[in-house]
Amino acid sequence: MASLAPASFGAVLAAARDASGAQHYPQGTLYVVATPIGNLADITLRALHVLQIVDAIACEDTRHTQSLLRAYGIDRPGGQLLAVHQHNEAEAAQTVVARLAQGERIAYVSDAGTPGVSDPGARLVAAVRAAGQRVLPLPGASSVTTLIGAAGLVVAGDESSAFVFAGFLPTKAGERDAAVQALAQERRAVVLLEAPHRIEAVARALAVLGERRITVGRELTKQFEEIATVSTAELPAWFAAGRDRTRGEFALVLHPVAASTDDGAEGERVLRLLLAELPVKTAVRLAAEISGAPRNALYETALRIRSEAGSADDE
Repeated sequence: MASLAPASFGAVLAAARDASGAQHYPQGTLYVVATPIGNLADITLRALHVLQIVDAIACEDTRHTQSLLRAYGIDRPGGQLLAVHQHNEAEAAQTVVARLAQGERIAYVSDAGTPGVSDPGARLVAAVRAAGQRVLPLPGASSVTTLIGAAGLVVAGDESSAFVFAGFLPTKAGERDAAVQALAQERRAVVLLEAPHRIEAVARALAVLGERRITVGRELTKQFEEIATVSTAELPAWFAAGRDRTRGEFALVLHPVAASTDDGAEGERVLRLLLAELPVKTAVRLAAEISGAPRNALYETALRIRSEAGSADDE
């Protein structure tokens, strides 16, 4: 993470107190606190204030959170940090519920970003709500909204800003390929997350989507941040072009499919005829040239037709 100058600690914490101290912070409440995804400066003043006043901090990794707190000049005894991660979340949630019932204020933070978004936290929040206790969210950094804001998701004929958050694709190749086939049918923007050791396999899987645009965010908010938009067909080559491009954490957003200016009936009719004799990519290219229909839409239609044909053969 990018560091802050030590001399700034006192001023930052004082500003947090001045900006947030007059607000009401009820007891017996779970505070879900977003933390930076890479740059330490991306913390809210309210988050800094709450992390100082709560009775305990539940966290995904106690060592990571202790380092984060110390970076801001916040000193919390180790006994005030509670481990709540994906392997113990259901059990640890009951400890949190019991302490909230005693009137304590407890914050929850994941290692980076907003808890419960492809990170632990959702089960904890569900357990607290099921117990009738209050959950108070503190918004902040998220790789999802960070990349959406930089992707420029505009398509002709569609002013919608809707997107789908898909998170991590399956790790097994067959399941991942099936998930990509499902994504081919999704016309809205789709946000994905991925780890460095799987990013090249994911890029190869997404390449079958052809000309559909995709924006890659690598090491978002950090010193070596990189954001690029290419076609999915070009994605494997983009990663192969730079030694460092497979390092770091990744967010990706598939761009929405352009709205068709007609009902696409003619394009699909031509496409079906060509698919009977030609490979998918060739059939799609020729159908687009003949009918004028968008190539991305034709590619999705081709995948659907092939899938339907495969289902029929299995019967």
